[in-house]
Amino acid sequence: MTATELKPPIFLIGNYRSGTTIAQKLIGLHPDIVTWYEPRTLWLYADPARRHDEFVKSDATKKVVRYIRDRFLEYQSRNGGRQVMENTPSNVLRVPLVHEIFPEAIFLYITRNPFSCISSMELKWQKPKTLKGLRRTLAVTPVTHLHYYAKDFIKQLIAKKIFRRKYTPIYGPRYKGIDRDLQEQEKLTVIARQWARGNQKAREDLARLGNGRVLSFRYEDLMQDPEPVLRRIYQHCGLDCTDEIVRTAKEMIDPGRQQKWLRLDRKELAAIIPEIRDEMQYYRYDIPQPLQ
Repeated sequence: MTATELKPPIFLIGNYRSGTTIAQKLIGLHPDIVTWYEPRTLWLYADPARRHDEFVKSDATKKVVRYIRDRFLEYQSRNGGRQVMENTPSNVLRVPLVHEIFPEAIFLYITRNPFSCISSMELKWQKPKTLKGLRRTLAVTPVTHLHYYAKDFIKQLIAKKIFRRKYTPIYGPRYKGIDRDLQEQEKLTVIARQWARGNQKAREDLARLGNGRVLSFRYEDLMQDPEPVLRRIYQHCGLDCTDEIVRTAKEMIDPGRQQKWLRLDRKELAAIIPEIRDEMQYYRYDIPQPLQ
């Protein structure tokens, strides 16, 4: 493979607040990997004005494929030709697009207990995007698309700073129908649907790629005992996992972050169980005793 060829990218697919950031950092310990943290607007190139994130195969026109692959090759070249490992949580809703653009890609899929995700997302819904986050977003955004994202940033500031609202207008994966749900449903119900619909769509779309194409793992298993999970991840990616990497990974992990969801009201949590029960059972998550 020459320096001008794109190495098969590694895509970490996982819902918002499901542990993708720490998983990406651990995988990025390998010297042959360079991580790319959430180039969100890159994946919206086909239609930045779309009100949802459910892009499909037909959105991968020749122009879109060429543009996105070129950006990946540029990133690889700027980072010493290392293999790109990318993580954008909203890609749980657009696996078909990602695969159509990168049929040679390697896929990883992480899931996390929904109550931990929902609790963390509820907090993020309260925080507007920072200037640092906006700069990172705009850095990978075509000049002709800048106004779409600047407008969203201004809306968030108005909602939080002027109207003093508890929540920002939008955060997380925008499934089809989320705008209607935001008008008709409680916030926690919307967040529960973000988790359930994002996980279900990712799971079903990844399954269509065929046996051996995707390695799935749970956040909790990675945190409890990182070595076997990390070794499976590296093996799936065709990379060696050294003892030094394992030692460093164990030092980076904080396993004591699993019960923060207890801060939320028990009745409100019990009310959203019908939204998440089926997906919970698929991923072997039990309903916690306090909510039974």
